[in-house]
Amino acid sequence: MIIDCHGHYTTAPKPLKDYREQQTKALMDPTLDPKSAPKISDDQIRESLENAQIKTQRERGTDLTIFSPIAGAMGHHVGNAITSAAWSRICNELIHRVCTLYPKNFVGVCQLPQSPGVPPAACISELERCVKEFGFIGCNLNPDPSGGYWTDPPLTDKWWYPLYEKMVELDVPAMIHVSGSCNPNFHHTGAHYINGDTTAFMQFLTSNIFKDFPTLKFVIPHGGGAVPYHWGRYRGLAQDMGKPPLKELLLNNVFFDTCVYHRPGIELLLKVIPADNILFASEIYGAVKGVDPETGFNYDDTKRYIDALDWVSAADKAKIFHGNVSRVYPRFAALAAKV
Repeated sequence: MIIDCHGHYTTAPKPLKDYREQQTKALMDPTLDPKSAPKISDDQIRESLENAQIKTQRERGTDLTIFSPIAGAMGHHVGNAITSAAWSRICNELIHRVCTLYPKNFVGVCQLPQSPGVPPAACISELERCVKEFGFIGCNLNPDPSGGYWTDPPLTDKWWYPLYEKMVELDVPAMIHVSGSCNPNFHHTGAHYINGDTTAFMQFLTSNIFKDFPTLKFVIPHGGGAVPYHWGRYRGLAQDMGKPPLKELLLNNVFFDTCVYHRPGIELLLKVIPADNILFASEIYGAVKGVDPETGFNYDDTKRYIDALDWVSAADKAKIFHGNVSRVYPRFAALAAKV
């Protein structure tokens, strides 16, 4: 079985985008405030997926995608906590409808209603709703709701602890995922995303968070940002700080996905990070949609890169493609048994 742990509903029907535009404009003109959720039919959902994500699943041999709202559109910096709560509920309910229509193709992960300066505890009710009512198996956690200005405390601050306590209680992990960038210094997918991944890892390295939460789990996407490339740097920093080796310090709790869009990058990831800590992912459709002229295949066809590595054992490929999902997302196994 091939499970893609990182997919976003980037092809969502147009009424969703129209609602968000109206909601955003209402911040300046309250008369434009949408009074109800966008009206999207089941047929519109099917049309948005059949010739997009589902078609690509078939073509590339992926069986199931762990699916969430559009990361770049989470927009936690937009408006206030009320804005974010309404937007998150609508996006999560749409993901639930997708998973209900296509239970063999998608399983849900939720967007959290984060907002700059608002304690993460405010997200607990939406996380609990999505897990208990919708059967979602995780959440996306934005380490920088300000959109590139990093105004909130680091992920290891006790500011975040009430949310972590609920994640542990529900037995769900979080994928670390920033949203759009308001700061013109940082292109949102080319810089801000990678910055967020790398920053989160370094925050974990310098903390004792996993002593406080031994079962808390995070997936760092996009191959871990700069982390695998600079693994020696991080090993050395941990050593200089008198901390245990990274494998002991972090790798019971921190995992990486394979959203790396060329074979040399995938090779580096698999040589540096143990197979037990890697989950297959492609992020379709995400940051890079084109065809690589050097290979003739899509950049984001990451399964092809892994398949080509004959020095990676069949057992390790099985862990990456599906085996590790049940370890990182404990609710997945129970959900899969019902489908």
